[in-house]
Amino acid sequence: MAISEKESSASSVGARQSKRDLRYERWRYIVFGITWLAYFGFYFTRKSFPIAKIGILEDPTIEITKASMGLIDGLYGVAYALGQFIWGMCGDKFGPRKVVLAGMFFSVIFAVAMGMSSTVVLFGVLFFCQGLCQSTGWAPLTKNVSYWFSRKERGRTYGFWATNYPIGGMVASAFAGYMALVFLNWRFAFFMPAAVLAIIWLLFLLLQKNRPEDVGLPSIEEYHEETVDVLDQDETPEEEPEGSWKVIGEVFRNPVILTLGAVYFLIKPTRYAILFWGPLMINDKLGTNIGESAIISAAFEAAGPLGVIFAGYASDKWFHSRRIPVIVTGFSILAVILLFFNGLTEAGGKGTMVLLLFFLGFFLFGPDAMVSSVSAVDFGTKKGAGSSAGLINGMGSTGQILGLSLPGIIWARYGWGVLFNCLGVFVILAVLLLLPRWNALPATVKKEANSG
Repeated sequence: MAISEKESSASSVGARQSKRDLRYERWRYIVFGITWLAYFGFYFTRKSFPIAKIGILEDPTIEITKASMGLIDGLYGVAYALGQFIWGMCGDKFGPRKVVLAGMFFSVIFAVAMGMSSTVVLFGVLFFCQGLCQSTGWAPLTKNVSYWFSRKERGRTYGFWATNYPIGGMVASAFAGYMALVFLNWRFAFFMPAAVLAIIWLLFLLLQKNRPEDVGLPSIEEYHEETVDVLDQDETPEEEPEGSWKVIGEVFRNPVILTLGAVYFLIKPTRYAILFWGPLMINDKLGTNIGESAIISAAFEAAGPLGVIFAGYASDKWFHSRRIPVIVTGFSILAVILLFFNGLTEAGGKGTMVLLLFFLGFFLFGPDAMVSSVSAVDFGTKKGAGSSAGLINGMGSTGQILGLSLPGIIWARYGWGVLFNCLGVFVILAVLLLLPRWNALPATVKKEANSG
């Protein structure tokens, strides 16, 4: 009888544990899904202007030059960089929910306004505002995910989660181009993507939660029985208030985070030059129309999800949570492709263009995600994840300005070959910066390794 009671008690505990686990896992899926969808959605209003450029240049009612478009992109880049620094800290202090909801709401408003505009000045002002809105997404959402997924699963988790931006860019580009063709008007490349983001805003409002404690669940460390991440060897205590200036200050002084920021500064020009000028480059080289140019350019982002998932898996499984080896290897291959890109596309046709854009995307987006999401959380900890991701992405977005502005200037004067050579040199410099950090690990990982 005693044995039966003991078995009954154990069974009851097991049932309660199973029920708690199922609820926890359900919320993890919900938060993963809605945060993925949120950043995916941001790309619909972000990619409208790059796709609409061809139609705007062909519109006889609008007086605008390629150089002016470069300056407009530059204004966007300035706003995006400033916003990364600001909204990352705000995500730590006020939580991701408020920051992201506000950003998506105003992004829709400015996209619609831009679609109704016809002057260079208005395009510039509104795209600057759009940049501020777009920068509310990455750092706060990266922090949001860190509260629901622990360090041991971080590489694979962010590997899948960070597919949101290559898939978002790919789908948004094709969607905006298709809408412009269907309605025979470039303005619908703004209006219809804004409608998509408005729907996602509503879903985010209904489904998103900042952290497990908000729905009565224990922290992810308790759930997985893991140690708490620390910022440095002095071990900032877990009791330090959320979003405290002490945590933010330690993030901003962390040498690994600063190195990653410098690397992102050198990498972002390549990504954004192709994202924002790819359709026009394809049109110039191949003579394709607005829809076909948008679809071909999507090959760059089509490879992104594969690259990101592969990089996340490799960093967890092959390199034991070390992200730098994956980043260095990927960027090294990327540099070689960039240096040979123009010559190969001059000799080839559409197939060559698609293939090279695909390989560029694969070897860029994977390491890119390791820098901007997983490493930001690893070395910033979940309490400083917003500030860490904001700092890295803010420094990267400063470099992004070059990717937005330089194509309009270099292409007009020297051609695409010089542009891609410059981008290749930037990537080589990034690799050289990271090589000394090949074995870098967060403090907790080091301590566990030593104790094991």
